[in-house]
Amino acid sequence: MQTNAIPHYDMSVNTTGCCPKFNPEGWDAQELHFRDKPFVRAKTHSVMHVPVDMGRVYSRVQKHMEEAGAVDASNTIVLSRDTSAFAGEHLFAVPKAVPEEEMTTLSGDFVTKVFEGPYQEARHWHEDMAELVRARGVEPKSIWFFYTTCPKCAKAYGKNYVVGVAEV
Repeated sequence: MQTNAIPHYDMSVNTTGCCPKFNPEGWDAQELHFRDKPFVRAKTHSVMHVPVDMGRVYSRVQKHMEEAGAVDASNTIVLSRDTSAFAGEHLFAVPKAVPEEEMTTLSGDFVTKVFEGPYQEARHWHEDMAELVRARGVEPKSIWFFYTTCPKCAKAYGKNYVVGVAEV
C-alpha cells in the first residue's frame, strides 16, 4: 500500500442515517505506511475506560472538519486509544488543517487486524495486536483502534467491527 493510504471505506450502505455499514473486506492484515499523515487530535474523558463525552467530541470535530472542507470519504479513519482509565485520544484523518482543532501528524509503519464483538473485548484485542507485532520480532510502539460504527449502528447492523492498528 502506498504511503499515507488506507484501505477503502465503503460508505454506500447507510440504512441508519448515522454510520455507514462497515465492510471489513480489505482491512484485515494490511500494512499501512504513514509519513507526516495529517490528523485532527481530540481528547475524551472516560470512567474506568468507558467514554463519557465521545458523542459530543466527535460531533464537534466532524462539524469543524466539514466547515473546513476537510472530509475525505476515501480517507476515513479515526484512530482511538486509551491514554489512561480516565482519558482517550482520537486521531481523525484529514487532508488539510482544520481551524479550531488541534492538528498532529503520524509517521510509521502499521499492521491491521479486524475484530468483531463487544467493546468489552478491547483489552483482549489490545493483547492480540501486541502479539501480532511481537511475531514480527519487534515490540509494539503504539496500538490504536478504529471503531467503525457507533454502538447504536453496530446494534442495527448486527456486527461491531473494530480494526486494530499497531505500529511496528
